[in-house]
Amino acid sequence: MEWLRNSLTALSFMPVLPFFLVYYISVSLGRGKKPALQLAMDVTTVFLLFSVSALFNNLFQSGFGFYLILILVLIAAGLIGGAQNRIKGRVDGKRLLRAVWRLGFLVMGTGYVIFMVFGMIKYIMRVM
Repeated sequence: MEWLRNSLTALSFMPVLPFFLVYYISVSLGRGKKPALQLAMDVTTVFLLFSVSALFNNLFQSGFGFYLILILVLIAAGLIGGAQNRIKGRVDGKRLLRAVWRLGFLVMGTGYVIFMVFGMIKYIMRVM
């Protein structure tokens, strides 16, 4: 069980690795490129969630990173659900969840890059 925890921790620190692993395995199993990309995005979002929250906590000496991301996801779900309700008169839960999850991938992927760059700059400034 320890190897599983260590593997998940390593993949959370390098969320690009599970993306490429899932994508190439999915393509090699005969899925198309678009479904493989979507599956890779969906799986990587979990690792990005933990990675970005840890980077946020490290960068700002906080313990609020995970909760901040959770609040932002809930706000996005409310806004997208409200828009669906206004446009179609009903909320499609499956489409709502997929939209929020993939939007989370985009936002957290961007946040990962930004926090990594600022974290490296902060580390370099502290060492010098």
